[in-house]
Amino acid sequence: MGKKKLIRFQDMKTMDCVFEPDMKTCLEDSFPLKGKWRSDYFKNDKPLIIELGCGKGEYTVQLAKQYPNKNYVGLDIKGSRIWYGADEVRREGMNNVGFVRTKVDFVEKFFAPGEVDEIWLTFSDPQPKKPRKRLSSELFVDRYRKILKSDGIVHLKTDNSMLFDYTLEQIEEHNYQLMESTWDLYGEEMEKLDKETQDILGIKTHYEVMFEEKGFDIKYCKFSI
Repeated sequence: MGKKKLIRFQDMKTMDCVFEPDMKTCLEDSFPLKGKWRSDYFKNDKPLIIELGCGKGEYTVQLAKQYPNKNYVGLDIKGSRIWYGADEVRREGMNNVGFVRTKVDFVEKFFAPGEVDEIWLTFSDPQPKKPRKRLSSELFVDRYRKILKSDGIVHLKTDNSMLFDYTLEQIEEHNYQLMESTWDLYGEEMEKLDKETQDILGIKTHYEVMFEEKGFDIKYCKFSI
């Protein structure tokens, strides 16, 4: 492991906005903030939005800046990535962002039933050979169902046509409610969206910019379960 990564890992242990639960906590379902994110961490009753596979936390942090009236939590297993977003949160004194270093598979161990208002899946691994591991598969959506409010929303943003087509098929097959869908987000379709949605979707991660520069269209959909 590189020296810089080791420094980041040590630095994260000093950050109030980062939680690194061990496997025992996951298996015993004993994460202390489960069901208490608003009361014990954010100390307010604002909507709670989570990003799964948040990487460097770019989307999580930018959403939190744009919407200070909402709370955001990013989840990712890569600590060296999370450090970037967490460091920005620390430097700017933001109080509506948190991060959990964990596998997305354990998402229901960190949030109570009905605790989450929205879920973001941004440029998730398309898992071409393992459909069940796709974050929009029935396996994962059933996990989301356990933590989302009854009218909760799932957002998917991707450059991958296979993953997007698969997600739309899942929505139809399992009778989820499709609310928005576009195969070319930054083309003419963007103009059809309301201003708030345009502002939200206008946030771009490093990888999103890279994909665009390579000529990939960005796809987006949102649905409720």
